[in-house]
Amino acid sequence: MSVATRDMEASDGMAGTGRVKNAILIAGPTASGKSALALELARQNGGVVVNADSMQVYSVLNVLTARPTLADEARAPHLLYGHVHPSVAYSTGAWLRDVERLIEEAALAGCPAVFVGGTGLYFRALTEGIAGMPDIPAAVREHWRAELARHGSARLHAILVDRDHAAAARLRPGDGQRIVRALEVLDASGRSILDWQAAKGLPLIDRASARCLVIEPERAALVRRIDARFDAMMRDGALEEVRELGTLGLDPALPAMKAIGVPELGAALTGELVMDEALERAKIATRQYAKRQATWFRHQLGPEWRRLPAAQP
Repeated sequence: MSVATRDMEASDGMAGTGRVKNAILIAGPTASGKSALALELARQNGGVVVNADSMQVYSVLNVLTARPTLADEARAPHLLYGHVHPSVAYSTGAWLRDVERLIEEAALAGCPAVFVGGTGLYFRALTEGIAGMPDIPAAVREHWRAELARHGSARLHAILVDRDHAAAARLRPGDGQRIVRALEVLDASGRSILDWQAAKGLPLIDRASARCLVIEPERAALVRRIDARFDAMMRDGALEEVRELGTLGLDPALPAMKAIGVPELGAALTGELVMDEALERAKIATRQYAKRQATWFRHQLGPEWRRLPAAQP
């Protein structure tokens, strides 16, 4: 029996109930080996792997977001990978609705669901529920995106201060996407986004039967894995993916356009950076992202999460 399996079986139960029983949750920073662990546990237990990473939902960016390969998918079913077009500003709420759809379609029935990814907010929504949000009319969404492009985030933050001071106080003036979100929710519903966030839904996971693992690799080893993986991505077609993404003419503010490696390799393709510098910047950005992920998991995931120094399927 593997170390991971022993730790999984020994993990403490969590209070609360949900619709998915006996789920396995695996969190960890990028390049920590969590996807391989998820695949092995799904294979051993006849389970299905469910993506919990906000970048791996996007099509086109198969290699650059380190999505499971066709060989991986042949070993166990994989769900919610690559099902969103890069033109969509996908959200935690949209992901949770997609998980709920899987439940309603019985895609998770009769087998363990192994949720794996590096997006902490997805795991929080899964285990704690999430606030419902109003539908945003296209005209309202387009208006505030245009205002952001025209005037910048600081100007929109000042508008939010006048209209919803409490919400503005929680946002940095440079956080354009969240400022736009607060303004569009206010326009669409007449209520502060804080009011909507205060009314949480129910968790989808049965927390008493869930097994929760978070991988916390040694920093130097993780840096080596990150650098080696990015080199492998380049050999496997990452640059071609960024070139294809560029042909779509998408708003650079969209989440997919901010995926690590997209701005850096895009700059190399346009001649703004030499390739060696673009690669180094992308690796540095990945290391910084991994450090933020590790910090979030360390402070936001509770004692019910079994902490592993390495992924050992």
